[in-house]
Amino acid sequence: MKYIILIGDGMSDYPIAELNNKTPLQIANKPNMDKLTLKGKAGLVENVPLSLDPGSDVANMSIFGYNPEKYYSGRGPLEAGSMGIDLAPDDVTFRCNFITEEDGKIADFNAGHITSEEAAILIKDLNRHFFEEGTFYPGISYRHLFVKTNKNLANLKTTPPHDIVGEKISNYINWDDNDENGALAIRNMMLESKEVLTNHPVNQKRIANNQKPANMIWLWGQGLKPSMPNFKDIYGIDGSVITGVDLLKGIAVFTGLNNIDVPGATGFFDTDYKAKGKYAVNALKDNDIIFIHIEAPDEAGHAGDIDEKIKAIERIDKYVLGQILDNIGSFGDYKIAILPDHPTPIDVRTHTRDPTPLTVYSSVDESSADDVSVYDEFSVKNGSLGVFNGYDLINKILE
Repeated sequence: MKYIILIGDGMSDYPIAELNNKTPLQIANKPNMDKLTLKGKAGLVENVPLSLDPGSDVANMSIFGYNPEKYYSGRGPLEAGSMGIDLAPDDVTFRCNFITEEDGKIADFNAGHITSEEAAILIKDLNRHFFEEGTFYPGISYRHLFVKTNKNLANLKTTPPHDIVGEKISNYINWDDNDENGALAIRNMMLESKEVLTNHPVNQKRIANNQKPANMIWLWGQGLKPSMPNFKDIYGIDGSVITGVDLLKGIAVFTGLNNIDVPGATGFFDTDYKAKGKYAVNALKDNDIIFIHIEAPDEAGHAGDIDEKIKAIERIDKYVLGQILDNIGSFGDYKIAILPDHPTPIDVRTHTRDPTPLTVYSSVDESSADDVSVYDEFSVKNGSLGVFNGYDLINKILE
């Protein structure tokens, strides 16, 4: 038996006035998702416990079969795992965004999707300037890491920049001035980064080309190195992960799953959907379960871009799921689960904790299909799977 978990990050939504009060999932042309729903079982999954914020880290940890309330320690260290950074027990890893600051506000949480090459130059100069504070590690585009040895920083309350675009920066770094946990050093470094970056040649060139400058860093999502049991030890099967996002790669590293690098997997609208589908099919030869993650719908939600979100859903359906369905039969019996990790509604532009729509198709169990005929946020409420915790998903699929 082969298993596919297809994760359309942030794919679910709320009804949108411009779409006649329908969601992108209801509008999108997605014949493959609907076909599997018609022949399978549907329901809703709660990937985010009430005690935690609805981040992609928490939600995807659930989908991978791990209870976040037990294993979650922060987003930063998960991404560090994907980058091969060796963390000591007292090291706290922050996610470091390059942002665009204007008039004391976050104007753009990703600095106009700065290129990885430009970002690497900026990271090098940040390390020169802040060498006494800790170490910056270059990642992809606007997504990077900062590591500082001070375990007390793990308790600092930070805010994802994509949640506060357009808001005053001072409202979110106004930590306790007694500095018992080292907060002042973090705040001062974030503010001082503007002096390093504002007139940097990389940013001057970006401005000249009418691009947004990466004129400040934003530190958030910090935590200590997690300890998670091996996936195969728990579930008894081998697996791999296909994603363009370091966060998901980090979950794979800490759970003993294999990461499959796909050329053209960018974690943005321009990701190579066809390549992800092709590599997923090839990976079925040597794996029992494949997690396929596509970030584009989430990015569209954050951008408030309805058209891009619909296009992302349709491309997932056609180029990823379509390729899988055309080829998976040659590997014998199989099950496919389709779900988002969390909603990223267009009107909200950030993550919410609402349950996400799930469909599960089994090639050996079509006779027990329920009465749900299309895949969307509302139709699945009538499905036979009901509502359950996301970290129970793998066990349910293996039953």
